[in-house]
Amino acid sequence: MILPMTYDGRHLLADLYGCPVLDDVALIETALRAATQSAGATVIGLHLHHFGEGQGVTGVALLAESHMSIHTWPEHGYAAVDIFLCGARHDPAAALDVLCLYLSPARINQNVMRRGDLSELGREADGQQLER
Repeated sequence: MILPMTYDGRHLLADLYGCPVLDDVALIETALRAATQSAGATVIGLHLHHFGEGQGVTGVALLAESHMSIHTWPEHGYAAVDIFLCGARHDPAAALDVLCLYLSPARINQNVMRRGDLSELGREADGQQLER
């Protein structure tokens, strides 16, 4: 359920522990693309870097609504996820749920920050994005 917003965006930060496969760049790309779609976000660009055989992957999705990123440390079974989405129609929690389906963490720690308090910006909470 998406609640009425008095702020423009939500920034979800998550630590995923106990992930069995984090060095597969194709899996990370597929997971990022599926996560952005589930959140209702629009991908403008996607860049992934694999640090080598058995090494981690860093992926960044530039979105019309902001960004999503992942940094993996397969040697520790750990992934750091950053999902920032603007507008009431976009759901960072849905994106995290999809990432977790692909990465199968044993444990998740997450925090959500509200970004762009509309009362501070001097406009009504109408659910529209900030102008860029």
